[in-house]
Amino acid sequence: MRCLLVSQRVTVDETHATRNDALDQRWSAFLHDCNLLPVPAPNRKTIAVRLLNVMPVVGVLLTGGNDLFAYGGDAPERDETEKALLEAATRRRLPVLGVCRGMQTLQHHFGTRLTKVSGHAGGAQSLVVDGRTRRVNSYHNWAATDVRPPLTAWVTASDGVVKAVRHNTLPITGIMWHPERLTPFATEDQCLFRDHFGGRR
Repeated sequence: MRCLLVSQRVTVDETHATRNDALDQRWSAFLHDCNLLPVPAPNRKTIAVRLLNVMPVVGVLLTGGNDLFAYGGDAPERDETEKALLEAATRRRLPVLGVCRGMQTLQHHFGTRLTKVSGHAGGAQSLVVDGRTRRVNSYHNWAATDVRPPLTAWVTASDGVVKAVRHNTLPITGIMWHPERLTPFATEDQCLFRDHFGGRR
């Protein structure tokens, strides 16, 4: 098994006056099936980057949840942490994969402007991925219909919304669907993660 640093969403418990880092339990099961062990990164950028530097991780997974602070989100500490992790991973040429909000983080970081979209939150969609049509889920309200270098569009929905991106020269990929929420897990997604992070058995 290989270790993978995984970002977490921020949840607010007003009853107990706490801000909590949280990770969907389905991520552990999905990553384990991909021969990867999740190492949750706290939303403290200095600690998260230190974890990246001292742990034998094979890359970084930027997960979903929380709108970006630049687009009205309420978790600026998460934006700061993920930006720092992305920059540190880029310097070391470590693989990075962004899921939903994670892909939005990649787009924002590399200069793509996001806009509000409709018809992409809470339903299933058919997308052409690597030449094959497949059904995926969709839970986002922010997206883009263009992409700026060094990213290129890998998958685009029928309405022009970009659903997956890749970096031209670095091992950086983003997808807008949630592979951990599919039952059963899709073989195509497992292959993507194993190939991207070198987690093949």
